[in-house]
Amino acid sequence: MNSSTITEQLIHLGRIASGDGLVEGLTPGQWAILRYFAHANRFSQTPSAFAAFHGITRGTASQAIKSLVTQGYLHQARSKADGRSVRLGLTNKARAIFINDPIEVLVEAMEALPPGVRGDFSSILQRMLGRVALATGKPHFGVCESCAHFADGGGGCEEGRPTHLCTFQNEPLMEEDLDGLCIDFTPEKPGPKVGTGLR
Repeated sequence: MNSSTITEQLIHLGRIASGDGLVEGLTPGQWAILRYFAHANRFSQTPSAFAAFHGITRGTASQAIKSLVTQGYLHQARSKADGRSVRLGLTNKARAIFINDPIEVLVEAMEALPPGVRGDFSSILQRMLGRVALATGKPHFGVCESCAHFADGGGGCEEGRPTHLCTFQNEPLMEEDLDGLCIDFTPEKPGPKVGTGLR
């Protein structure tokens, strides 16, 4: 099968999984917003990061997000770091409907793959995302443990503090941060990585 056909199938897979009608009264676009904030880490739970992830303007993103805040699916709070930026998260109302997320059929299809195949697929997908992001000038979202900014001090906690560190943000990382999508992601360079941990 040639590359163009494989690419078309990949696009088709995402299209049919996301659905084309209302589910729980929400459009596919609104589900995409909720899905993003469910999977973004705390550094990326902002309207601007969401806009970058989906390749839309900040104004368009803000309007779409505002609608979900008004409907009670997202809550917002001022950042403790600077007091200006806004961070968003799912409300209990949003979490309660995620069992009916239309893309769950795609999640189940992924989970049906053998673990080794899922691992290979993840690696291939990251390489493809990196190439496309570079070619288009878009940010390459990824997760902590494959990021050049991730410093691992061995996991767990030391004197009650996390031993993972984001060297880009200069912030400690909790376990729940590690699998979240991050706008500050930079693919790690080949070769062994030496973690510094926190002191």
